[in-house]
Amino acid sequence: MTGFPPSGFADRIARSFERQAAMRLIGAELTRVSHGTVEIELPFDEKLTQQHGFLHAGIISAALDTACGYAAYSVIDPDASILTIEFKVNLMSPGRGERFLFRGEVTKPGSNIIVADGRGYAVSDGPAKLIASMTGTMMVVRGREDVAG
Repeated sequence: MTGFPPSGFADRIARSFERQAAMRLIGAELTRVSHGTVEIELPFDEKLTQQHGFLHAGIISAALDTACGYAAYSVIDPDASILTIEFKVNLMSPGRGERFLFRGEVTKPGSNIIVADGRGYAVSDGPAKLIASMTGTMMVVRGREDVAG
């Protein structure tokens, strides 16, 4: 990531994340915020599984989208916001673990469109296991009261 991070971006991301009812509902926590990278962690919860007991693909996708969106949010001006306009998820391994880590990283910053890549990991005893990847396209939004912060 080149350039200087926007002033106060980590605090803005933390405040915005606190307003995310969906992330609160699934028990997600914002655990790392740096310029161009955001991590979200989630404990295993049976209520978030599909019929085989694996973390549901919808939960994985939502967490990856959120991590990628906030990674993009970390590189824009304070008066702008971010909306996802497209993403693709590859599910690589069943979501089986005690905890899950979702990392979003800006791949291509831009003034109007930002591309971010995400990786989801299952964490238990031993090394973390890659369970999913995402590529997302984010739109920078300015001047809309209903899409602020």
